[in-house]
Amino acid sequence: MLLAIAALTSIPLFWMVSTSVKESGKEFLVPPEWIPIPIIWRNYIDLWEVTDLHLYGINSIMVAILATIGTVLTCSLVAFGFARIDFPGKTFLFFMLISTLMLPSIITLVPTFVLFRVLNWNDTPFPLIVPFWFGGGAFGAAFYVFLMRQFMLQLPRELDEAALADGASYFRIYWNILLPLSGPVVATSAIFSVVHHWNDFLHPLIFLASDRWRTLALHLRYFLYDEAQQSPGEDRWNMLMASGVIMLIPILILFFSAQKYFVRGIALTGLAGR
Repeated sequence: MLLAIAALTSIPLFWMVSTSVKESGKEFLVPPEWIPIPIIWRNYIDLWEVTDLHLYGINSIMVAILATIGTVLTCSLVAFGFARIDFPGKTFLFFMLISTLMLPSIITLVPTFVLFRVLNWNDTPFPLIVPFWFGGGAFGAAFYVFLMRQFMLQLPRELDEAALADGASYFRIYWNILLPLSGPVVATSAIFSVVHHWNDFLHPLIFLASDRWRTLALHLRYFLYDEAQQSPGEDRWNMLMASGVIMLIPILILFFSAQKYFVRGIALTGLAGR
């Protein structure tokens, strides 16, 4: 059953790859031409020649990496506080944090846009990066804090006690002991974060106006309708699918290279119930 479902859900992916090497005009043949004859590899070369794909790719990589680093550092620090430090109101504050997962991100979109307009940050990559260095962001820091907290609860408390006895501060315990031991959940959170920022379409659409900072996800939307790149009435579905394939490759490489950490992090974060 799983194989059948996997095969069914793979059909759009296979059609995208197949269409990316078809001649123009053969994209929507009925029945579909699953294995195109001839195979036009030139579509990928033409794609680089007619678009600034390298610039959009650099923008996406920059946003994904910087926002992910901010997410991992800030959320792991908050998770450490909730998991290893006892202070009044800790449980209440944690439930308040988790409750933010029920708040749709679209609700805060307009005030966020106004804030960044006041800061004169619109049409720059800052709105896509800076909030994630302060525990914010559209995807919700609470999700990552919850994952990391559950993992850190499983680590022996004796590690903290021994470090405190040796004169270590809480930040040193976090940075030198807990964070290195939390590799699987950090990798899991990083994968989630990279995929989110790499595929994010809404926020680049809202905050970016010029081509200079356009990301790959935004480029796919504008590709068919950008008058500067094509003649009126000209469709380039084959090159659009080639763009989709190029955008998919880094995510596949990331997932398969970090798959064992991803699976281990998901499996271990649900074992502690405190």
